[in-house]
Amino acid sequence: MDTKTKCVLVTGASRGIGRACAMRFAREGYHVFINSGKSLEQLNQLKEELTALGAECTIVPGDVGCSEDVQRIFQVIENQVDGLDVLVNNAGISYIGLLTDMSDEDWNQILHTNLSSAFYCCRAAIPYMVSKKCGRIINISSIWGRIGASCEAAYSATKAGLNGLTMALAKELAPSNIQVNAIACGVIDTVMNTHLSEEERIMLAEEVPAGRFAAPEEAAELVLDLAEKHPYMTGQVIGFDGGFI
Repeated sequence: MDTKTKCVLVTGASRGIGRACAMRFAREGYHVFINSGKSLEQLNQLKEELTALGAECTIVPGDVGCSEDVQRIFQVIENQVDGLDVLVNNAGISYIGLLTDMSDEDWNQILHTNLSSAFYCCRAAIPYMVSKKCGRIINISSIWGRIGASCEAAYSATKAGLNGLTMALAKELAPSNIQVNAIACGVIDTVMNTHLSEEERIMLAEEVPAGRFAAPEEAAELVLDLAEKHPYMTGQVIGFDGGFI
């Protein structure tokens, strides 16, 4: 492959923000590695679309909340391109309900998927970035990681942890010219919000000063901006919430 081609891994790429990010990076000529734990059919469809755009694309399936799966994913990446220029930690799930109703399994699943996944992927991606003295890590977080949400305590806790990881890791990697930032998303029009009724959607949109949900493509545009520009910006949790907070 062309050694000048930049490479990005997008976790949780089968839908929503992850899918939009994969499409946006492909349009910029990146070699896009797309990941999902279960949605292989959607990844295959996405690969066809990315290839039609003229982009190089590799499917790296696996549970990024599992250390062994991440090791296998990065073996594939390093066999093909040596390492990543950009890592987008997007994989995430939600849990809506009272904390007292959560099982140990529910808690461990959301912790692994939303937070441990970022740790495992960062740990695997960093050595190559350090060797090149260049790299970008972008974590997809949430406003609930900053202000909390009732009946989403576990989700809020994982996103708060992701914010802390972002700020601390940025300090650790700044001497190596690696920028680490997070995007605290507000209400994005993704599958994660399909549980809402039409009335609930309208009420929620009215709470946002911008008066609407954001499209995943808008979030992807910000992700690309952080990947391509602003080398002095690091350790930031950037609000993307239409003025919600």
